[in-house]
Amino acid sequence: MTKRTKGDLLLDIGVYAFLIALGLIMLLPLASVFSKAVSEEWAITSGKVGILPVGFQLDTLMQVISSSVFIRAFCISVGVTAVGTIISILMTALTAYPLSKRNLPGISFCMVLFIFTMLFSGGLIPNYLLMRQLHLVDNLWVLILPGMISVFNMLVIKSYYESLPEALEESARIDGAKTYTILFRIILPLSMPVIATIALFYAVGYWNDYFGPMIYINDTALKTLQLYLQDVVMDANNANLTNKSIDDLMNMSPEGIRAATVVASTVPILLVYPFMQKYFIKGVLIGSVKG
Repeated sequence: MTKRTKGDLLLDIGVYAFLIALGLIMLLPLASVFSKAVSEEWAITSGKVGILPVGFQLDTLMQVISSSVFIRAFCISVGVTAVGTIISILMTALTAYPLSKRNLPGISFCMVLFIFTMLFSGGLIPNYLLMRQLHLVDNLWVLILPGMISVFNMLVIKSYYESLPEALEESARIDGAKTYTILFRIILPLSMPVIATIALFYAVGYWNDYFGPMIYINDTALKTLQLYLQDVVMDANNANLTNKSIDDLMNMSPEGIRAATVVASTVPILLVYPFMQKYFIKGVLIGSVKG
């Protein structure tokens, strides 16, 4: 074992201190918003709430999550995220598999086409006109189909496939296994770390998608949680947004309503990460760096 010098120890301390400080800086805004969501209303209006809450109450948060408008937007976002993630991860895994075969005829041309889409696009107006011609405007499928496959995520999965031993497929073919059998019963089970990681990427992307719904969704009944959050941030005193009476809104500060809505919109997707954590680091490292 190599003996560590004093300089190495100081370097480690400096690196850990920097990472801890960076983590705290990233957590401060979230802590401030959470504190406003659970603090007393008089403390929020008087500007006394900082990183830590002043007093404690859950009335504002309960008022927000009990709103029928919030529940509808929440259910729409959950549905789009769940369906979109399943479809995207399936299509991405299926696309990456043939592209991982270097002896496939025309593989270089196909890769050029995929890489081209990462660098160039038709633009906002042509995309909107295309969605309108396909009758996808004011349709929830418009939030899933255009971004169904991320080329970057596909390349990560493709790199992971290439890192698997070719002997696995060769032995399976000798035993009479077909291509789909090899993919779904051998390759995909072995690729669960990268699949779970990319699924998390897709889920966070669908959940946080704001620009797509803002452009393509005009029907208020189809608004996602992010659009609802925008409306609340712009006008927290609007009784139609929270589905509460004017008397109820008089007892809640606009800043507290905004903070409670942000917390209610953020916590669900944060709860997904602990279930994916054991796959996350391994999937990113193996999928992006071929050893």
